[in-house]
Amino acid sequence: MNKKERELFQRQRLEEMKQFEKEICGEEAACIAGVDEAGRGPLAGPVVAAAVVLPRDFDVPGIDDSKKLTEKRREAMYPIIKETALAWGIGIVDHEKIDEINILQAAREAMRQAVSEASRKLAAKGMKLDHILFDAMTIEDISIPQTNVIKGDSKSLSIAAASILAKVTRDRMMVEFAAQYPGYGFEKNKGYGTKAHYEGLRTRGVCPIHRKTFLKNL
Repeated sequence: MNKKERELFQRQRLEEMKQFEKEICGEEAACIAGVDEAGRGPLAGPVVAAAVVLPRDFDVPGIDDSKKLTEKRREAMYPIIKETALAWGIGIVDHEKIDEINILQAAREAMRQAVSEASRKLAAKGMKLDHILFDAMTIEDISIPQTNVIKGDSKSLSIAAASILAKVTRDRMMVEFAAQYPGYGFEKNKGYGTKAHYEGLRTRGVCPIHRKTFLKNL
C-alpha cells in the first residue's frame, strides 16, 4: 500500500482498538492498563512484561501488535508510547527464576511487577487504575478489575502498546547479552531456537543466561 493508504489504515486501526477498550471497560474507566509480555518461548534470557496506561484522548496512529510491526517501527513507537502514556511499567524475570518457578509463573510475576510500577506512577499523579486488560492471561491475586483478552495485542490499543514496550526492552537486552556471550546469534534471534542458536549450543555449550529447563532434550 502507498503512504496515504497506510496512514488511513493506521488511523482506522487506532479507532478500532480504542473502541474495543471502551466496550470492554466502559466509558467510566479513565485509567486502563494494557499488559503484555515478550519472551515466553526463547531458550535464553529473561521474560519481560510491560503495562501501559494511555490517555483516553491518545491520538497517535501506528500502534499495533508488536509482531506485526518492523523493528524500525517498534523502535520509533517506543519513545512515543513512554512520553505520551499516563503511566507505564516494566517487569523482568530472569532465566534463573524461570527455571525455578516455570515460564508461565515467571510471565505472571513480570506482569505483576509491570502493573505495580505503573500503579505507583499513577498514584504519584493522584490517579489510580480502573481496569487491567491482560493478553491471554489472568492473575488472581490482583484486586483491580481485569479482563483476559485473547489475542489482545491485536485488539486493544493499550495491550498493543505494552507489547511494543516489552518487545523492544527485551530485544535490547538480548543485543547486550550477544556482546557478552557471542556465538549464539542473540543479536538476531533474541534467544529463540534458530539454526545459528542451536549451532552455538553444539559448539560452545550452555551459556550463563540459558534456561536449563528449556534445554532438557538437547
